[in-house]
Amino acid sequence: MTEGVAFSWPLITHGVAGRLADRGVLALTGPDARTFLQGLITNDVRRVSTSHAIYALFLTAQGKFLHELFVTAQVDADGNETLLIETEAARAPDLLRRLSMYKLRSKVALADASARWAVGVALDGAAPDAAPGAAGIMETPDGPAIAYVDPRHAGLGLRLLLPRPLAESLPDAADAYARRRLDLGVPDGSRDLVPEKSIPLENGMDSLSAVAFDKGCYMGQELTARTHYRALIRKRLMRVTATDGNALPAAGTPVLWGEREVGEMRSSLGPLGLAVLRIEDVEKPDVALSCGGVPLTVSGPVPAPRP
Repeated sequence: MTEGVAFSWPLITHGVAGRLADRGVLALTGPDARTFLQGLITNDVRRVSTSHAIYALFLTAQGKFLHELFVTAQVDADGNETLLIETEAARAPDLLRRLSMYKLRSKVALADASARWAVGVALDGAAPDAAPGAAGIMETPDGPAIAYVDPRHAGLGLRLLLPRPLAESLPDAADAYARRRLDLGVPDGSRDLVPEKSIPLENGMDSLSAVAFDKGCYMGQELTARTHYRALIRKRLMRVTATDGNALPAAGTPVLWGEREVGEMRSSLGPLGLAVLRIEDVEKPDVALSCGGVPLTVSGPVPAPRP
């Protein structure tokens, strides 16, 4: 288990912390909370503690993407644990509904906790040698908060679960965060993975610490494991740049090699973006790609190598 680390709120607020308004938080409590979640998501919930956070996916039974989530733990003064699940705010009701379908007789309670908790980032708040997922409690003027090194890539800095009044006082970090994650080649939920269609390992989720291949069964495990062990990947999410420096077209725009479609654009900001591309085409020496008339340069698969 990764050791916890100490975070200081005044240190983080020196120009680097901002809020992500498009993220929401669910709360999972009860004596069966860990067992319940362990059987549903791709990562190992046993690794979650007040000193360690994980990134994971919730899949269909056929192993297709449904939701991304970050899981952290909070323990109150009486020793009661709450698992906090950060996800896309607009799709949080769907995740809550789907999780609730599997409660059955499990002694768990699920609730939307977004009125209490908000999400932020401190993109330059992590030490260069910080271990992804390392977490700690942070005292703020509005009460305790949770800070943790982004489990996907340390270059994304700290992720923050903040009391909502405090988060509302911070500047919006959406563009700065998007620019950083695109530069590092880190996909962002349904902006880059199509619900009920995308396969996790085609989108670099194994390299982003989203899947524990040594845990027990979970929803969608069979296809995920088969794809991993048999290397059944023919297309891949890749980092792309507009060669001419112009803004890339919208997600869903076909990527072309001449007149032939070889992929599809995903999220972007200015000339930086991600696109799903056929591996065999990208590896050819004479490949020349364009998207919506904009010439593309492929930087490589996601994510970019960690420092």
